[in-house]
Amino acid sequence: MPPADTGASVTDRAAASPQSSPDSSTAAALDPEAGKLRPGGPGYRRMSFALFAAGVATFALLYSTQALLPAISADLGVSPDQASWTVSAATFGLALGVIPLSAVSERFGRRTLMVWSLAVAALLAMLVPFAPSLGVLIALRGIQGVALAGLPASAMAFLAEEVRAKALVAAIGLFVAGNSIGGMSGRIVTGWVAQAWGWRAALAAVGVLAVVCAVAFRLLVPKARHFVSRSVGPRALARTLGSHLADPLLRRLYAIGGLFMTVFGAVYTVIGYRLVSEPFNLPQGIVGSIFVVYLVGTVSSAAAGKLVARVGRRGALYLAVGTTSTGLLLTLSASVGAVLAGLILITAGFFAGHAVASSSVSRTAKTARAQASALYQCAYYVGSSLGGALGAAAFHAVGWEGTVLLGLAAMLGAASITLYATRKAVAERRLLHLEKAA
Repeated sequence: MPPADTGASVTDRAAASPQSSPDSSTAAALDPEAGKLRPGGPGYRRMSFALFAAGVATFALLYSTQALLPAISADLGVSPDQASWTVSAATFGLALGVIPLSAVSERFGRRTLMVWSLAVAALLAMLVPFAPSLGVLIALRGIQGVALAGLPASAMAFLAEEVRAKALVAAIGLFVAGNSIGGMSGRIVTGWVAQAWGWRAALAAVGVLAVVCAVAFRLLVPKARHFVSRSVGPRALARTLGSHLADPLLRRLYAIGGLFMTVFGAVYTVIGYRLVSEPFNLPQGIVGSIFVVYLVGTVSSAAAGKLVARVGRRGALYLAVGTTSTGLLLTLSASVGAVLAGLILITAGFFAGHAVASSSVSRTAKTARAQASALYQCAYYVGSSLGGALGAAAFHAVGWEGTVLLGLAAMLGAASITLYATRKAVAERRLLHLEKAA
């Protein structure tokens, strides 16, 4: 319905409207990011807290059974590799759901999808503790993973659209930091609650945490100001995914994210079994508290932007690979202190590598960022699923040494990809120098 005409002239209305002034239009033309969120600006803090809460809920729910695997194995009478599927089913469900849900976010909005994803995942979290068998538990966890897929399918694209480019790595780092806090708090809470009241009560406690985070996110997340709705059909989606997969840089980033997550999934799925058995014999509550090392991930992911500024993206990835590999070797020790130090290094290296790789995807993709980020998340969580399943199988077959060997092989792959990219960049710079000299 058109606005009522007050009788004022067009000239008078234009003069009375500061929003349509030439100065603001000129400023927007000179700086396309003028209206985007920036550190210290209005809305940035609310956005940061909202995405932090979403990150907490995502990792707390996604890995809610990980610290409880020894208790689940004992209670249900299943082996480590069977129980590990309560983790892998959730991560695999997320990997399956992230690409189609990224297309949904293009139509209905990143913010809307994130709100609904958190709500559904939190509701399912209240049902998971009542699973009567391992099969039902695995099925519920798989569905919960699909529900959670809306967060990673939208979060990176939401930030890329709403935050200034120079602040993007820091903003994504804060979201990843929320992941680390969620992973830590979920495991610590489940560890101590399980020791007192059993693993089902522990899962219920994580469900309550998820509900609180979902409510906080809904209340805090600002409305999207730069989202433009568009319909993405199956053929258009296939073309978009194909164009991203045709980009060599994006393919390398997807592979690096998947390889880092293979290590992380393997180590944290199996470490509980190692610590409750010989020579450590730690109680469930103490094993859960070991995950306080996730705080290191909070720091390393939030500092990823500064690290990239100093040594570049490839330099940061080399440091992440080296740190993670050193941590893996330290965990071979029979000393609790050495194992803890190893976990600290693995966590720091993983979160730094993940923050650099994921922010590079958002920076590299110029169009259809949601699908570009979704492909990264798909590779990332496929890596988690494979890491958890293969790491548990290796542990069941040959012990902790098999899990460490799997992790080192994954880090060798990530280092090889980064080295290839470095040599390619050097060759391109040399060719450019020769062309200028000619």
